[in-house]
Amino acid sequence: MSLPPRRVLDEPAAKALVAGAGIAVPRSLVVGPAETVAPHLARLTPPFALKAIAPGISHKSDAGGVALGLADGGAIEAARTAMLRRPALAAATGFLIEEMAPPGHELVIGARREAGFGPVVMLGLGGIFVEMLGDVSFRLAPLGEDDIRAMLGELRAAPVLRGARGGILADAAAIVDAVLRLAGPQGLVMTMPQIAELDINPLIVAAHGAVAVDARVVLAEAGPGHPPHPPTPAAWAPPSPPFQGGEGKLHPAPVQPSPPIGGRGQGEGGKAADLLAAFAPLFTPRNVAVLGASTSGGGPASNLIRQLREIGFAGPIYPVHPNASEIDGLPAYASLAALPEPVDYAFVAIAAPHIPAALAAGAGRVRFAQVMSSGFAESADGRGPEAALAEAARAAGIRLIGPNCLGTYSPRGHLTFLDGLSGRLGPVGLLGQSGGLVMDALRRGERRGLAFSGAVTLGNCADLGPADLLEFFLADAATRVVGLYLENSRDARRLFELLSGAGTEKPVVLLRGGRTGAGQRAALSHTGALASDDRIWSGLARQVGVALVDTLDGFVDALLALQLLMPRAQPSERVVLFGNGGGTSVLAADAFAREGFAVAPFGAAPDAALRALDLPAGSSIANPIDVPANILRRDGGAVAARILDAVCAQGDADAIVMHINMPVVLAYRDADLLGNLLSAALALRERHRKGPHFLLVLRSDGEPAIEARKQAYRERAVLSGIPVYDELDDAARALAALRTVERRRAAGGGAVGGGAAGGGAAGGGAAGGEGSTAAFSSSSRLQAS
Repeated sequence: MSLPPRRVLDEPAAKALVAGAGIAVPRSLVVGPAETVAPHLARLTPPFALKAIAPGISHKSDAGGVALGLADGGAIEAARTAMLRRPALAAATGFLIEEMAPPGHELVIGARREAGFGPVVMLGLGGIFVEMLGDVSFRLAPLGEDDIRAMLGELRAAPVLRGARGGILADAAAIVDAVLRLAGPQGLVMTMPQIAELDINPLIVAAHGAVAVDARVVLAEAGPGHPPHPPTPAAWAPPSPPFQGGEGKLHPAPVQPSPPIGGRGQGEGGKAADLLAAFAPLFTPRNVAVLGASTSGGGPASNLIRQLREIGFAGPIYPVHPNASEIDGLPAYASLAALPEPVDYAFVAIAAPHIPAALAAGAGRVRFAQVMSSGFAESADGRGPEAALAEAARAAGIRLIGPNCLGTYSPRGHLTFLDGLSGRLGPVGLLGQSGGLVMDALRRGERRGLAFSGAVTLGNCADLGPADLLEFFLADAATRVVGLYLENSRDARRLFELLSGAGTEKPVVLLRGGRTGAGQRAALSHTGALASDDRIWSGLARQVGVALVDTLDGFVDALLALQLLMPRAQPSERVVLFGNGGGTSVLAADAFAREGFAVAPFGAAPDAALRALDLPAGSSIANPIDVPANILRRDGGAVAARILDAVCAQGDADAIVMHINMPVVLAYRDADLLGNLLSAALALRERHRKGPHFLLVLRSDGEPAIEARKQAYRERAVLSGIPVYDELDDAARALAALRTVERRRAAGGGAVGGGAAGGGAAGGGAAGGEGSTAAFSSSSRLQAS
């Protein structure tokens, strides 16, 4: 269907477009400002609605341009006359007369093309309350039926749509059908790139059927041809030949095309082997060039040389300096062109104006260049210099990381930009657009037990971006968990596509900076006005099963849970809490309940097993289990093992969280009570490896001596596969992140409902828990008739 060459369609034209997609609209007709109405009404059934068609009026109701419940032609004529007296409607070009829709729930469905994301879809409570209440959910198109049912389940109004207190039961099948026609694989917004914004508000949903009683369509100013997402800086394969080793040197091999990075040009997703080979020079470089090291030994480039030696990098290191003959005991070379052999990785920390020429000198001789230097697009006048930098790298056949970033950490390749790290290879891949935040995550993560397969700081992403590195980590066998920190949305659509395909296989934790920005104030639709970055990222995370977190500590905590705990086939919902300290147990129950976990009383069998232990007075065997430290110490802590075994044996828990008040427990010096409690936990894990998850919370008052002992106990537990947290809230959020992954897998890669980790329903709805999506979770219950 072709669209008229105008920016905003009037309501009759918008409804014609919607009806052409198969979404029901009321029967209607259009009359002029002075045209006699009565002769046209024979084919419509009263009561009627009258709406003014006036250019420049965004909200007809606010302008007095809507009259409802009109019985006949006379009532319509009177309403039209009254409207024309209003200054805002004096220039009305016509009037829409239509049949009133039957009573029902008022919903809004809409879509908008967002920079970076592509088509974004909104579903929520509509009518006049859509922006007042903001009870909406977002997803990225195209949507499937499971996505739409999950969106319905996230709404605070979900119980109302399910017919609460004898109300109208919304026809969920009709809602699903309407949204699919709008934003399914063959929906309007997927097949017509001319549409910039589209709202149906309200979509009136009765017990049987749904009718779009108002619609707004905004056309893209640039016209047709919008790509599904803005192109990232063009990928290019280095035109230089690969190189082969021989007798300790590298020599040119016969010219062959190097594999492109990121799957572009390789077909859908690219081949994993080619992808891994393309990134091998970054993560396992054979040699390194360093631009910016000084003869005085100061600065980041000189530090890098020292750090490479400390971490055990065994390949050649080539300082590049225009004047020096030697730096830090290594021969120095005047340019990349003067190096004795091509290099896999170049670290660049020289003044921004000199970098394009420096890279040009390395044409055909450098695989990856990571530019630490700033002075590019992060500054007000830096877009031109960044474009020149990207073009120089492209012309030289060099893949560019940065600029304005710190470096890469690769234990497998003995490559680091940060001192003090262990170099221990582990399963966590880390990438981020903030070098400082990645550095913090590496340091904090290692202290808490994380081990990394690699970490890359991306900076301004003039060439390689988050999606490129995410695609590598998803294909990399050494990486089992991915942590991703983002500050902009340029790569969002490609990230979504990657995560949609791989989310069931490899957990991803997302920390998103700048999520609190305001929505699109210039938007002409409700969808645009409500489409804040926060809502869209929350919806994306739910859609693909990513654990979305809010803080750096939450980021590290979630990665630790996913590193150490194997996701269960059935999502973890039931938690048993065990510790010393009654008030703490109450707060613990609150913390896990806030994340949607059930901290419920035991069933008959585990209750009987715990009563059989005949614990002394002062103990509580309800859930939470509370055993004061003076009782725990009576048998050196052995009672803890009996309690934990009793809980595990009955299968009443998906996760057990043991919390210990360290200052209280350590006050008993006649035995290593804390060590004994930890031994009980480790023994439990060995006996019940297929049992519930086990998490340990070691609470401290911050006293240095206690903190030092905590670190020793933490390391012992983590080496045995038990994550350790400082507070119960931390453990609750980390377990919620793990549950997000479990729900994704249990859904077979489909939509994840019921409140993903890291916040409630998109748009402010409450986290759902088990009940919130119940009426929308299967086709057999869509209508509940």
